[in-house]
Amino acid sequence: MRSRNTRRGMAVAAVLVSGGLVLAGCGGSDSEGSKASGTSPGEGKTECAQLTQFGDLSGKSVKIYTSIVAPEDQAYKDSFKLFTDCTGAEVDYEGSKEFEAQLVVRVKSGNPPDIAFIPQPGLLKTLVEDTGKVKEAPKQVSDNVDEFYGPDWKAYGTVDGKFYAPPLTANVKSFVWYSPKMFKENGWEIPKTWDDMLALSDTIAATGIKPWCAGIGSGEATGWPATDWLEDVLLRDAGPDVYDKWVNHDIPFNDPAVVKALDTVGGILKNEDYVNGGFGDSKSIASTEFTDAGLPILKGKCAMHRQASFYAANWPKGTDVSETGDAYAFYLPPISEDFGSPVLGGGEFVTAFTDSIQTQALMTYISGGEWVNEKGKATKNGGFVSANKNLDIANVASPIDKTSVEILQNPDAVFRFDGSDLMPGAVGAGSFWKEMTAWIGENQSTQDTLDNIESSWP
Repeated sequence: MRSRNTRRGMAVAAVLVSGGLVLAGCGGSDSEGSKASGTSPGEGKTECAQLTQFGDLSGKSVKIYTSIVAPEDQAYKDSFKLFTDCTGAEVDYEGSKEFEAQLVVRVKSGNPPDIAFIPQPGLLKTLVEDTGKVKEAPKQVSDNVDEFYGPDWKAYGTVDGKFYAPPLTANVKSFVWYSPKMFKENGWEIPKTWDDMLALSDTIAATGIKPWCAGIGSGEATGWPATDWLEDVLLRDAGPDVYDKWVNHDIPFNDPAVVKALDTVGGILKNEDYVNGGFGDSKSIASTEFTDAGLPILKGKCAMHRQASFYAANWPKGTDVSETGDAYAFYLPPISEDFGSPVLGGGEFVTAFTDSIQTQALMTYISGGEWVNEKGKATKNGGFVSANKNLDIANVASPIDKTSVEILQNPDAVFRFDGSDLMPGAVGAGSFWKEMTAWIGENQSTQDTLDNIESSWP
């Protein structure tokens, strides 16, 4: 989940009140056709109940811009078919690996999409404050989030007391992908502690197999997988309270606890005996696409790959993703008994730059209880997770995704949102990514890396 930017359009806002449409002037007009017309194509269909109030939107379209590209994009496209059936409006989906940089350009040039999927609350905040072009979510969308999500998720999409962006998806990042078949053949056990995992890494390395494969390449967003490593380790080693202070800059970015955590990460990612299975030395991690990074597991060239639940969608078609199959994942073990088993996660958020009726209709559909189940059914190979309480776990494809949903819906879980996604955009999606890439690709020191990021904090 990575991107940031927003825009305010000057149009007529359709505000949903008491089940009907009330047109409220917003000082200008940029949206073509802001009124509903005719009877909704979904009239009388239970699954369309929340959308019939928008009337017939045939002939209209909603442009979505996102960083989510093939192979993950098809399930999104399929999930919008019900929206078209219910409203008549089409969804124009555009995924781009240059999303991070191009969204800003398009917003500033006056050519923004209707909707963007933004993975960083910190970027949302920056867009709202710096561009003034993000549209507040209409009442119906706000009510949906109150009904289907916990209050934390609404807070992530809120800036200065105003709610802008409902959740799209969620993910659990604290996973290590591996091959159950490979582990069984070699007699390797899933580690229960960090020390166990390092001992296992030594055992695997002694066989001539690299225990780890990794990649932080992601187009304009290169570096983000390395930030996840640091966040997961800091959460385990220093605990959630220190993690929160670090994210909020109540302690400096280069605090000794963070230095220790990054050195711990370096004990794996900069260890030439451990990495980078199938790709080269440790520096190759910087140029390896994160989508490709785990695939050598299937060829026996590496044994483990730390990546989020959504990585399930990147295994080739026909891969047996199961507890006894070609690929599966185990929980990234804890480091300290003091902090138990914390979970790092993230998610995308739906951000609107126009307030046309079709845009509001799509926002309503995505934030409600129907879209998550359509998306779950469309994601046949796994890789879809949501914190939406209406998601039927039977519609979640893979066991890993089911486990992730259970984690997200467990009120006792110690869950923390991806730190870089909560930080100011100049840091979270800027210097943090850049400096972590230099830390890996140029073997920049831990201290210099963290000092550089600290000096960039606005």
